[in-house]
Amino acid sequence: MVPEIHEECGIFGVYGHTEASNLVYLGLYALQHRGQESAGIASSDGEVIIFHKGMGLVADIFSEEILAKLPGNLAIGHVRYSTTGTSELKNAQPFVVDFESGSIAISHNGNLVNAQRLKRGLEVEGSIFQSTMDTEVIVHLIARSRLERIEDRIVDALSRVRGAYSLVFLTRDKLIGVRDPHGIRPLVFGKIKGGYVL
Repeated sequence: MVPEIHEECGIFGVYGHTEASNLVYLGLYALQHRGQESAGIASSDGEVIIFHKGMGLVADIFSEEILAKLPGNLAIGHVRYSTTGTSELKNAQPFVVDFESGSIAISHNGNLVNAQRLKRGLEVEGSIFQSTMDTEVIVHLIARSRLERIEDRIVDALSRVRGAYSLVFLTRDKLIGVRDPHGIRPLVFGKIKGGYVL
């Protein structure tokens, strides 16, 4: 039997709105058809990134009580339909990591066709992977970049990957959206009262 090919996830981000996590919840709920394995939201209050993720549907993972614990005016979210990696909590996104330049959360829709080759090279250089997602390769490339600004680190990391993708990144004070150079995966920029949406 030929395995099914999956190519969907849903990503959503909000910047500059006091109800960022609630708006991301609504965005993920609307994108639920793009992924039903897991869901997660990461938010920032300007100081730290806080996140919650779980297996299953958005409405089952996030209660009003949980959303209240995700403060801030920046947030990103993800619903997963696995294309690489197994369907388990360690592969749920947003993928949140701490490194010497601070914390970063990433939500990814798409596939990196050179992920395994990059991963092998990173492991030889000492990287230890915590998941089976190709998304984690991007995180390791960002952490290894010698550039200072996070935007430059992201550009540096993505210059090494090949594939079709859209990404939203969250730092303690920034929301960054990226599409692959060919614009194959969807990512839309919008404005809402008091803020912006990806």
